[in-house]
Amino acid sequence: MTNDAPWSALRRFTDARIGLGRAGAALPIKEVLSFAMAHAQARDAVTTPIDWAPIEAALIKHGLYSQRVDSAAGDRDTYLRRPDLGRRLSPASRQRLAAAEHTNPGLLIVVADGLSSTGVAANAVEVIAELLPLVRKSRWTMGPVVLASQGRVALGDDAGEVLGARAVLVLIGERPGLSSPDSLGAYLTFAPRVGRKDGERNCVSNIRAGGLGAKAAAFKIHWLLREALRRGLTGVALKDESVYQLDDGTAASRPALGR
Repeated sequence: MTNDAPWSALRRFTDARIGLGRAGAALPIKEVLSFAMAHAQARDAVTTPIDWAPIEAALIKHGLYSQRVDSAAGDRDTYLRRPDLGRRLSPASRQRLAAAEHTNPGLLIVVADGLSSTGVAANAVEVIAELLPLVRKSRWTMGPVVLASQGRVALGDDAGEVLGARAVLVLIGERPGLSSPDSLGAYLTFAPRVGRKDGERNCVSNIRAGGLGAKAAAFKIHWLLREALRRGLTGVALKDESVYQLDDGTAASRPALGR
């Protein structure tokens, strides 16, 4: 085996596959097995059905009620081949949601399995728990937490339109990488309605234990939501400047350009 110590020393700074070393003309067997494991975890994240029961139970402990819905995709194979169907509620789910109480909320939270049930199971409740005190402090009304199976980001537009939400936050399992099968994404849309474009959303990504922590993610999400509601927009016109907000809520000075 060759000595790749200069590269391998850098591995502590990243989950990326660098400095793997060599065994003759091939990778060391340890790295081959590690790659196979990571690939299997990524496949499991995509194909394992999500179990909503523990998430529902955890939400109840935080004083939140939830409602399950399905996208128009119907099953996992269809969901993977027809992204357009994952963006819309099934007719039955749309009808049930329309009959829900607490319409016209200031904020609607949608949790969708997306492409990683692992990421949702590991992170969604923790993010909501960190976000909840900030939401209550801001006195935003909330609708039911919508739990969407076979859902994509734009399903939040459909659910938000049905309930008349002022803003929707979609927490969704991100497409798994070979070092991050458990990542959660957060997408925010002001005045959600069917037909919104991706450029009209803000995204906070890579929420997981090895990435952006739940508390830091909740802080960013709350800042973006507050500014979205104040300015009446989300998307490319709303930049994340939460880094300039101090812990006491006051604004920090920005560094001068060119430094």
